[in-house]
Amino acid sequence: MLTKKNLIFLGAPGAGKGTISNIMIAKYGVAHISTGDILRAEVAKGTPAGKEAAVIMKAGKLVPDELVCSMVKTRLAEPDCANGFILDGFPRTIPQADRLDAVLAELGTKIDCAVYLKVEDSELIERLTARLNCRGCDAIYNKRFMPPKVEGICDKCKSELFQRADDSLETAQNRLSVFHQQTQPLIDYYEKRGLLYTCKNTDKDAIAAELAGILE
Repeated sequence: MLTKKNLIFLGAPGAGKGTISNIMIAKYGVAHISTGDILRAEVAKGTPAGKEAAVIMKAGKLVPDELVCSMVKTRLAEPDCANGFILDGFPRTIPQADRLDAVLAELGTKIDCAVYLKVEDSELIERLTARLNCRGCDAIYNKRFMPPKVEGICDKCKSELFQRADDSLETAQNRLSVFHQQTQPLIDYYEKRGLLYTCKNTDKDAIAAELAGILE
């Protein structure tokens, strides 16, 4: 059982936030909250917020913090979040973090820990440029860590595997640059508040064991 159950996962693209989230969900039954998933769900359901977000995204603009926070608040109020939650991809900036605190205060709860999955850029570049996607079922593989049984073929649906344009070296380097610019102030922000835990393990099982030791 978790004693620190309301969590933020911070980490660069390729750091393993999704993988570790899945381990935590299976072990502790916490909710995984991704702003990307929330936006897609609201758009698909055609809610007022979803319709507004769809127009903004179609125009190639960023969805305003106020709208994103409204969607996050709705999601955090759902029953499954009572057992704890992992926020993945939000907040990204200090203003978003301040808005999140206000939302949680209205719901009568707070963040217990911000977990920073720290991985060296050289390792992240290798991970990001080794990623493969399935054309059929969208399964994700990695040439280094999770290769398919047959090269170039999906284990699940036998469709062709390909590498997305945004997994190129240039794009990977740009994504990491943006992450450091946006997120380092947020890391400092949670460290000053005594809420940051930096995890330097890179093996998923070792990370899960380390987090169990500080969160249970």
